[in-house]
Amino acid sequence: MTSPELVALFETYTGGSDTIGVRLAQAHRDLAKDDPLIVATGRDIALFPGSGWPPEVESFRLGARGFKELTAISHLGPAVGSLVMIREMRGDDAWRRDGEQLLADVQKAREANSAGLWQDVLAVDAFRGMEQQIADMVDYSCAVTTRYLKRALSEEDYLSAETLHRDYLEGTPVPINHMMVATFFLAGMDAAHRVLRWLDEWDLDWPNAMVLIAGRQGRPTAGVTWNTSSVATFILGAARGKLPLERLYMAPHAPVFDTPVNGDVSHVAAMETGLRTLWSSIRATVELGGTMFPGHPRFEPDGHTTSVIHSANDFEALVGRLRLVLEDPRQLLSAAVTDFAVEQLVANDNDPAKVIVPGLTGVHYPAQN
Repeated sequence: MTSPELVALFETYTGGSDTIGVRLAQAHRDLAKDDPLIVATGRDIALFPGSGWPPEVESFRLGARGFKELTAISHLGPAVGSLVMIREMRGDDAWRRDGEQLLADVQKAREANSAGLWQDVLAVDAFRGMEQQIADMVDYSCAVTTRYLKRALSEEDYLSAETLHRDYLEGTPVPINHMMVATFFLAGMDAAHRVLRWLDEWDLDWPNAMVLIAGRQGRPTAGVTWNTSSVATFILGAARGKLPLERLYMAPHAPVFDTPVNGDVSHVAAMETGLRTLWSSIRATVELGGTMFPGHPRFEPDGHTTSVIHSANDFEALVGRLRLVLEDPRQLLSAAVTDFAVEQLVANDNDPAKVIVPGLTGVHYPAQN
């Protein structure tokens, strides 16, 4: 049983599409119709400039040149570590088939790798001048991985957590841990460089910008707070401190747009009104707090959940980040050191050539047999 009268009262403010709450959101949306709206998904960022201008979209992840190729090398460590865990948990040879497949793929990747691949085929702008170093790092990483996997497949008791650390992740002359830091940094630097350059072109009114980080960001539990989202880090970096945190909302259940095909942003444009209404509904409720309770302390966004990196040589903190992002389900593995990459880009006028890449700049990856 229900009370029709009380249900009707509920629906007057809350329970439908024609309510006081909806009209509050619409009023806020109309007031902010000329403000820039930025909506980021797990792959792309859309900018709705406002005042009726059509949106523009920048892809920063899966569609980016070199992203999958670089990430393939980044994930060598987790792939080998996963084989160790499978063996420990199963206590049998269940890992062997995957180990053989990984070995075959690593060897093929090593054969395909070259400075020319990175310079002429993938041609990532942010990596210009680093192509030979990257190719050397990839060759070294594939060779060390190949050697470890071959021994694991031929020696019954070799694959273990002890050998994983001693001979692979922390082995010499260059630890694979350092390679992972370098590759995650490079991926973050490339994405950040493009996003910063793109948003800088607009000379946005950052204090009045409306920002939504929409939908899934990586694994289902990741990137749900502003300080665990790499794309939030990009946007905050582009704003150079001018975007109030209170205007950036994480919206994992918000509708998302597909990556435009052949530059057709019509479906993105069709979502603008709904997305502006969504942002405004959140903002209007936030501002309601000040209207209703002016004599009480206001909420302030705060808190970082990552360790401080003091320099590009601070591998205690840099490698520590790798553990942090694996164990904290809010984090993205690929975003382990993105904030440090953004920080370096901002400090160097968004010039990747001036950035010190930990694990790459000044590091010699020796040739392997």
